[in-house]
Amino acid sequence: MNAAKRHEIFACLKSANPHPTTELEYCSPFELLIAVILSAQATDKSVNLATRKLFALADTPQKLLMLGEEKLLDRIRSIGLYKTKAKNILATCQILVDEYDGEVPRTREQLEKLPGVGRKTANVVLNTAFGELTIAVDTHIFRVANRTGLARGKNVLEVELKLLKVVPKVFMHDAHHWLILHGRYVCKARKPECGHCVISHLCEYKEKTG
Repeated sequence: MNAAKRHEIFACLKSANPHPTTELEYCSPFELLIAVILSAQATDKSVNLATRKLFALADTPQKLLMLGEEKLLDRIRSIGLYKTKAKNILATCQILVDEYDGEVPRTREQLEKLPGVGRKTANVVLNTAFGELTIAVDTHIFRVANRTGLARGKNVLEVELKLLKVVPKVFMHDAHHWLILHGRYVCKARKPECGHCVISHLCEYKEKTG
């Protein structure tokens, strides 16, 4: 795929959705961090249902630590892997309090040292909370990038690095939001809705649906 076509793809996605953002609900970098940790192998909808109640009680690392593991478990029990996530969240909160005065660090290296935080989570926080030009590749973005021909790769890191190289800088900040939403609602795994796709005429997928 050439640069002109990639530019047009993102221009079309922007035209359809000028101001994309995460569907996770949050009011601070800390709330976003916790929501993203909880979102692993869970839907944004289920995370939002849990965090609305959780953040009403504890919206800082200090308050979450005071809430304690038992009460935290009660509020995230509906989310997959909730026991492991609770332990990671409380450990992360302790580090934030001890090492960062309760604030979320702003570098990838610091973020990835937090329990429950991997490269994808760090990318989401850096991009969405702090405006960094990062791309968090999840299963949706991996599928869309490979299927359309936008940035093919054998694993998520390959796709991420290629996207960082080929996405026009003017679209970089919002790129992963457009791609994840496109994968979630249009370019679906089992049956892509090519008939409703704003980039179907640019996509290089050979098995388009009607």
